[in-house]
Amino acid sequence: MVLEHIFPEDWLEKRGLFAFVLGAVYSVIGMLIAKVLFPGDPALVAVAFTSLLLLPELYKIFSIEERRESLEKKVSFRALWRDDADIIRIYIFLFLGILIVYSIGTILLPAFETNTLFREQLEIRFGQGFAGNAIAFDGGLFSSLLKNNFLVMSACFMLALLTGDGAIFLITWNASVWGTIFGITAKNAAAFSGQNPFYLFGLIMLIVFPHMIIEAMAYFLAAISGSVISKDVLLEKFASDRFFEVFGFNLYLLLFGFGFLLLGAVVETFVLDNVGLYQEIIRMSLQAVTG
Repeated sequence: MVLEHIFPEDWLEKRGLFAFVLGAVYSVIGMLIAKVLFPGDPALVAVAFTSLLLLPELYKIFSIEERRESLEKKVSFRALWRDDADIIRIYIFLFLGILIVYSIGTILLPAFETNTLFREQLEIRFGQGFAGNAIAFDGGLFSSLLKNNFLVMSACFMLALLTGDGAIFLITWNASVWGTIFGITAKNAAAFSGQNPFYLFGLIMLIVFPHMIIEAMAYFLAAISGSVISKDVLLEKFASDRFFEVFGFNLYLLLFGFGFLLLGAVVETFVLDNVGLYQEIIRMSLQAVTG
């Protein structure tokens, strides 16, 4: 794509807003391509195209980090964490850009278009498919959330380990699922109550943002850990001191990801069980659907 070549190589690292715009623009392009080429079932294809569009930029960012690490005479956890912090920031803004596009699209598009373009994402509401939980009220809530989100995190790590940057597909998928579900919840609740859907969407985001970002951080750390370990096997001399230092740091990064996963499940369980406003919005949304 042309967009990532308009700005300097390190622009994405320094400007979070550019990462947000990149995620949003590529999401729109991915949807349009999928809608034109696969009008019958464009949902997963749109996510795949968005991921493919983002891959060159992510590859470039990881290449920058690899060059920096190779120039460092001594590897330190502090230096490695500083380098990875830039990538985490990029993932966060890309994730939010994708999520916002899917939310706005769900709110603004007619019901028929929504049900076609976001079919796979909407099925997650009923326990079908594979994604981090956006809304759930079943029994054993904490263990259910933790188990499901651990599977997503593990898949992010394995995809990144095997392919280098392949975890971006699952990250894009989760952003599209959460964006679609939060958008349709706000849209249905607004139809039932007569309120502005964007106002309700804003309330939903205020409520879910803390546990959503904590949970997403677990996926980002798993993706970075798997990707760096994958490339480290090729770049570093096997069994060297440097190899074990970088490898060990990224295993610690994976453990930090699991810590974020636990914290996210705790916060999400508390929100779903105790925040009455969120429960009321979901109740209105379900009422609009069931009549």
